[in-house]
Amino acid sequence: MLRVLSDMYPSAPIYTAFAKRGTARAMFHDCQIVESKWAWLLKMGRAYSYLRFLLPWVWKNMDLTKYDLVITSCSGYIARGFRVGNKTKVIAYCHTPPRWLYGYDTPTGASKRWWGRVFMWVVGPFMRYFDYMSAQRVDTWVANSKEVARRIEKFYRKKAVVVWPPIEIQSQKFRSSLGYYLIVSRIVGGKGIEEADQAAESGGWRLCIVGEVVDTKMASRLINYEGSVNERELSQLYARARGFIALAQDEDFGMTVVEAMSCGTPVLAYNGGGYRETVVPGKTGIFTQSLRAKEIGEGIKEMESIKWDREAIKKWAGRFGRARFEQKIRKIVEE
Repeated sequence: MLRVLSDMYPSAPIYTAFAKRGTARAMFHDCQIVESKWAWLLKMGRAYSYLRFLLPWVWKNMDLTKYDLVITSCSGYIARGFRVGNKTKVIAYCHTPPRWLYGYDTPTGASKRWWGRVFMWVVGPFMRYFDYMSAQRVDTWVANSKEVARRIEKFYRKKAVVVWPPIEIQSQKFRSSLGYYLIVSRIVGGKGIEEADQAAESGGWRLCIVGEVVDTKMASRLINYEGSVNERELSQLYARARGFIALAQDEDFGMTVVEAMSCGTPVLAYNGGGYRETVVPGKTGIFTQSLRAKEIGEGIKEMESIKWDREAIKKWAGRFGRARFEQKIRKIVEE
């Protein structure tokens, strides 16, 4: 999403808490990137994950007073509280209020560990106050889903316009399924991946997983780990899959679900969060009401009983494309 915004407004510099070498630097190699003075500390190992209590000082030291308009892309790292001029307008495109501050599952699962609970007990009230107060300085809120718009209203008492994120995937022509079900996700707890593993083992169906292993263990003989892949390889995996599985609870939007559908692949999704806005039961996929392996297996059987129209699925996914995103964002900026 940030890459698309940068393409839309190429002369606008990108201000960030820090930018590590690798994927992010490569993606924005043609952009002017301005890091905070705390960047040297945040880039040490995984320090950025544990130094979030510094965010009020990180953003306070960002001087954006010379700009008429600031568009901030915000979620776990908040990205608000920077200094602006009296006439500066601020548009916040919100992926979600910080999950770690409001009791939602996070990739590290820190809230379930003793040190994570101590951290939240110590810094939580202070950070929630900063998050709320900095939210009041935003002129226009834009949410990536109705689910996130509800969270913005709940935690910030602000109304938000919903603009789905731009989905860009190199769609492949479907030839024939290779008989596997696909998951694309960071491999952590809270994503339903272990339950999908158990269901695959019980049902005897193949499961392919794309993503970085972070904090979960599985040993099914029917799982194939692909690790990180490039965009072309990913689109081919989407297109050749029998179906796509997305089981995260309280998902903000769920971009991988739409990516799968843009390749004509039906989806088995947990009935919650942003998935409810993208999956049409019986048309583009089905919902499972539970994360138990038995119910997931039953969902797979139901998927296999349906003759899916892959072209119709692709057409549905087209409404989440880049053109619509740009049109709506430009309208908001002009207004």
